[in-house]
Amino acid sequence: MYKKTIINILSFLYSSFLIIGTSFFVSHESKLILDNIFLSILIFVFLFLLFKHIISFVFKYLDNIDSKKNKKDIKVFKKYKDVFERHPFIVSFITILVFWLPYIIAYYPAILSPDPSFQIRQYFGIPNKYSTYSVMIDPNVTITNHHPVLHTLLLGTCLKIGNSIGNDNFGLFIYSIIQITVLLSTLSYTIYYMKKMKSSFNFRFIILLIYSLVPMFPMYAMSSVKDVLYSSFIILYTIEIYNILKSKDKINIIRVIYVFIISLLIILFRNNGFYILILSFPFLLINKINRKKVLILLLLIVSFNFSYNKVILPYFKITPTSIREALSIPFQQSARYVKYNKVSKEEYKVYDKLLDMRTLAARYDPELSDPVKNKFNRNYTSEDLKEYFKVWLRDFFKDPKTYIDATVNNTYGYFYPVPIKWYVYHKYDTRIVNNGFNYHYNSLKPLRGILYSYAKYFVYIPVLGLISNIGFNTWVLLFMIGYLLYRKKYSSLIVLSPHCATLLVCIASPANAYFRYSMPYIFSMGVLISLFIKEIKNRA
Repeated sequence: MYKKTIINILSFLYSSFLIIGTSFFVSHESKLILDNIFLSILIFVFLFLLFKHIISFVFKYLDNIDSKKNKKDIKVFKKYKDVFERHPFIVSFITILVFWLPYIIAYYPAILSPDPSFQIRQYFGIPNKYSTYSVMIDPNVTITNHHPVLHTLLLGTCLKIGNSIGNDNFGLFIYSIIQITVLLSTLSYTIYYMKKMKSSFNFRFIILLIYSLVPMFPMYAMSSVKDVLYSSFIILYTIEIYNILKSKDKINIIRVIYVFIISLLIILFRNNGFYILILSFPFLLINKINRKKVLILLLLIVSFNFSYNKVILPYFKITPTSIREALSIPFQQSARYVKYNKVSKEEYKVYDKLLDMRTLAARYDPELSDPVKNKFNRNYTSEDLKEYFKVWLRDFFKDPKTYIDATVNNTYGYFYPVPIKWYVYHKYDTRIVNNGFNYHYNSLKPLRGILYSYAKYFVYIPVLGLISNIGFNTWVLLFMIGYLLYRKKYSSLIVLSPHCATLLVCIASPANAYFRYSMPYIFSMGVLISLFIKEIKNRA
């Protein structure tokens, strides 16, 4: 009965994601479902039964996976295979780098999207939009913690080095080299680790091909966004969670220090990184052998996060991120309510104190909360916020459908396995050029066109495109959770906990189906599947 329940839950979720996702993809609301309720029910029942049979079949296959005969290895050059087996890290590193070189050359020195461009402005003291989001501690200190300060300093320092020798492009390329090295080393380490965990040659070689040939990896390797380094640290953290969880001996001080450093980097390279740790780390206390060291680590991480945000940043007069960043969900709900409902004078007054009612309805974008938040009153008072939430709650009971539609419309892409948005950066951003920096692409525009076209259309390639599909990767994550529950391997779920936390962060994020928000679990998928297979083969 328990196992059937797990299968039914997964079938229900997948069927719901498809129906709801299609409705919002087509009409930006649940109207398509509600106006065709009978047809929707019929389609749901069909999908539910279909998924139930598919999931049951896959579960039964996995139940006997350890008894399957080993398939022949994928044919590759014997010499390459021999060297790959002896030196998995080095061979993986070199192989991936060779396939990434066209991207590195074509997009030299780096792909600058809006966020890193604004971070560079912050570093060099140039007025930027983030200075208007909060009341600055010191107007002369333009760096804020809207984007992680350490990433801003790293990016800015690299450009400063290039600027000092009269070559801004070279400075940006220094950053690219650092980022490429970190990501490339991390991915290569996962191949090495999979061999250590006795994953099959076929699986490791397929993952190597994915790292080398799927364009999301090299395109983001050249994109100067904080999420690339952060995702690398999450991958390493995932591996360490597994090591601690499965350790039958006490972890040594070197490993404790290593885990602590990785945890600090996660906090320093993503403002919500602390919450990923705090939602996953405590579960490691299940390991009695290392419980004391894990508890000490947790206390150190909490202490560092508090000191960093409450002491270190204020000391350097760095303004914290605005509270508006945590209010994407209610602000989107309010904006949609204002757009589709008549607002009373009292409601108008309360909303206007925070969100500028004159243009609120017009600013509403069903899949992005930034236009709504961009007019947030940085001089708000706690009383303004208190009044807002009173009206917000009252309006929810007046029109709950609008609130639900607003939230689903801003999140459905994380669960809908259909490519609905671009997912890689590639454009030449002129923001810092307008501020006097000599940043430019090289003359290889035709090569960039070919590479971007490949990246753009890769997600539409049948089957293969699912590798880069946000919703599909979420489905795989949920499937692994479901099967581990089905097999009652509850402790193994801990390895997936940081990625479940990441998914929750995506739901609360300002944008629907934003690839870099889901990047941590998409880039981690190879090692996650490897650990998943190892766990289900273990009959204990």
